[in-house]
Amino acid sequence: MLVGNLSNGVIPQSQAYVTFALRWCPPDSPLQGDPFDDSVLLWTRAVPLSPGPDQSIPVCVSFKIFDNSKLSGQPVDSGEAFTTYDVDFTVKVEAQHLKADTHYWFQFADCTNSNTTSPIGATRTISGPDTPAEQVNGGKPLTLAVFSCSQFQNGWFNAYGVAAHNTSADIFVHLGDYVPRSSNSPYSASIGRKVLGRELATVFDYRQRLGQYRTDESLIFAHQNHPWITDDHEVADQSWKAGTANSNDSTTGCSFSPSGACFTDRKLAGVRAYHEWMPIRQVDVSDKLRIWRNFQIGTLLDLTMLDTRQYDRDITDPLIVYSDINTIADVQNRTLMGPAQEAWFNNTLSQSKSRGAIWRIVGQQIVFTQLDEGGVCKYLVHSDAWDGYRANRNRILDHIHDNKIDNVIILSGDSHANWVSDLSRELIALRYNPETGEGSFAVEFAGVNFFSVTSGSSFGNGIAPPAADNISRVIVAAELNRDLQWSEGSYRGFFTLTIDTEKVNATYWAMRNTSFANLDAFPSAQFIVEKGANKLKRPVAGGQVMAGVLQSSVVPSKTT
Repeated sequence: MLVGNLSNGVIPQSQAYVTFALRWCPPDSPLQGDPFDDSVLLWTRAVPLSPGPDQSIPVCVSFKIFDNSKLSGQPVDSGEAFTTYDVDFTVKVEAQHLKADTHYWFQFADCTNSNTTSPIGATRTISGPDTPAEQVNGGKPLTLAVFSCSQFQNGWFNAYGVAAHNTSADIFVHLGDYVPRSSNSPYSASIGRKVLGRELATVFDYRQRLGQYRTDESLIFAHQNHPWITDDHEVADQSWKAGTANSNDSTTGCSFSPSGACFTDRKLAGVRAYHEWMPIRQVDVSDKLRIWRNFQIGTLLDLTMLDTRQYDRDITDPLIVYSDINTIADVQNRTLMGPAQEAWFNNTLSQSKSRGAIWRIVGQQIVFTQLDEGGVCKYLVHSDAWDGYRANRNRILDHIHDNKIDNVIILSGDSHANWVSDLSRELIALRYNPETGEGSFAVEFAGVNFFSVTSGSSFGNGIAPPAADNISRVIVAAELNRDLQWSEGSYRGFFTLTIDTEKVNATYWAMRNTSFANLDAFPSAQFIVEKGANKLKRPVAGGQVMAGVLQSSVVPSKTT
């Protein structure tokens, strides 16, 4: 089945095309994503070798998917798809007729020359919604590898390689900033890894940046061998529905934008390139901006992916001081998600409970918990996080609490530091007990392990572990951070989430050095959430971590 790209429709297969040579090499290696129990999206890019055809002539690409790595026997599914210059020669197809919880291997080829083939990709399907929890993934725990915030110019993407080579991850989940919009940092020169182009504004800019990222060896391998579930349209820094930090739709906003583009133009270009280049399903063909969607993986879990960036978000901080946002953060009708997405999210949580799923895993882009990074009681609002939309956050927590929805775990990206928290509503009023976790409704794993893949730390670019730990000690001891149980702000990395019927185990991985390509990493901390507890298991992280600071190590007892 041909999956039409955002910027044009399906090209009729009766349309003529010409014979010419294609190539498959980075950034065009195959990848896959959004797995269902009976299908998965496959992606490639088929660029003609120079001299290419006229831009108006479509290119034909065939695909086959097999149940064995040798690609022997009859394919489970096959077909042909057409692509053109208009969609940057990208191709997305949906491989169908697949079995649930099964591994597959696939390959693309030139329709006019079957000897011209892409590298072989490996993928898998998930369990059907009605599969008993204990039978999901063949009875083995299901493991997600979770990432966010990669910057090509700040380091090699070793985290992807470690996850793909050294863990048992079944699915890769990405929580925002797959490609940042900025240009080069001073660090880029020292490691010899500069990004092409400028701050992203046009469709060419976004395509170029996506293509350059796909030349990283670890990212190529991870995409080629694991299905991905992604979010965040990657349009601009701290964007909302009608603007961004440096290019809102106003005379002033358009004039001072470093990219020279107004926000609406950037948004349309970014969304178009994102759908061309990412293996993500278009959820609603009448709503091209929507990426919020849900995956029912047996009765073990629902994996719910939100859009807390682009969809219908009220103003964040278009280069205004944080205190201005703080004056409106508690306004009741202020929204981070938009009414439609918020209603859908609440219904999805309730339906997950009703259908008997054990776990509700929520993937989204920004820190959910109340967080005072200043470590003082005079709170500084984080306008680009849920803190800037406190009424919206309270409505979500109220829905979870009032409807007795257990086993909610929120995954958050794009904080450029690492936070693990219990979650409670109005901490002191509800008598949350940091020592025992009583009063917690849910758990958050945020930051995706220290400025994730390669982006700079919010504690300071290049900050060493001892200096970062000194900051973390102040933060975890702050009274307003009573539910924050772990903080780390030096290492780059990712975490895995291993899920079974009784518990969820989060293991954080730290990269020792991202200044060159390598797989040198260590597990820095491990956390457990037991079924029905709605809090981190005590002692948190078993009372010991290899990096960062536990609240329990700084404040032995913080009972109310």
